[in-house]
Amino acid sequence: MARYNADYLRRLRAAVDEFDIAFEKWAATQEELDIASTRGLFPTARTKDGQDPSQVRTLELDVAEAAGAASRAVDVTGAQIGVAGYGPLDPIANWALMSAPKALFSPQDVRNTAATVRGRLRLMIDEAEAATEADLPAFSPAQLHPVIWTAAAAHWTSHQYRVAVREAAEALNAHWKGRLARHDIDDTPFWQQTLAPGEPSPGRPKLAWPGTPTDKTNKSMRGGLEPLASGLINLSSALKDLAAGLNLTVRNVTTHTRDELSEQEAMERLAAYSYLARLLDQCEVRRVEESEDGS
Repeated sequence: MARYNADYLRRLRAAVDEFDIAFEKWAATQEELDIASTRGLFPTARTKDGQDPSQVRTLELDVAEAAGAASRAVDVTGAQIGVAGYGPLDPIANWALMSAPKALFSPQDVRNTAATVRGRLRLMIDEAEAATEADLPAFSPAQLHPVIWTAAAAHWTSHQYRVAVREAAEALNAHWKGRLARHDIDDTPFWQQTLAPGEPSPGRPKLAWPGTPTDKTNKSMRGGLEPLASGLINLSSALKDLAAGLNLTVRNVTTHTRDELSEQEAMERLAAYSYLARLLDQCEVRRVEESEDGS
């Protein structure tokens, strides 16, 4: 099972607490039933007479928002429950099904799941805090660059490591294409044009390492952008040079194959993308200033 640091687990516990509050406010507007009394054919929660429909809808949206964060805690703790004909399901993520015909859960199932998650998180937090520094992983994936971890998190916590890496790679491409307004171009030529040396042209801004050419560190970093760009587009050397072919040896492989990655393999690939993302953040965006008539 994946190891998570105590801070991350505490954030998950807080998300479950927020879900509990939102859920109970909504439940106060509902008539609660169980699976047995509904014979498996009817909803297990229905709005009480006299409730303001607009208020109930507002409370439902609050529960839905809180469930989005709390359901991640279910993945981390493995607190899904088995449902005949469906397999393991998350009652928190699927809480709204209680209001549908043939409801799969009752309100008490949701409460029991939340309580189980809190109990397991409490134990996991205690274990994380008691672990020695040598027992901990070299880093927590939650501390990676925000663009990388935000894209990877949902898949990482469900142990879909290959998909997590693929989504992180795609997110970095989309992030910079969006910032530079280059939606007119595929990923490969985008990096080729954006990181290659030379001056920007109309509609084709560039990323350049900041500083003066006489600074040795800046000179090295600036010079490093050209092979970085080459690596991102050079398929023939991708397998020979991981550093130069990151986009191809990681992103393309995770996109076009179904070979699963181990947690360690995925962490290494996400770390590489996180480092690349932080380097790109330090670059200057250089654009051609266009006149009002577009010339």
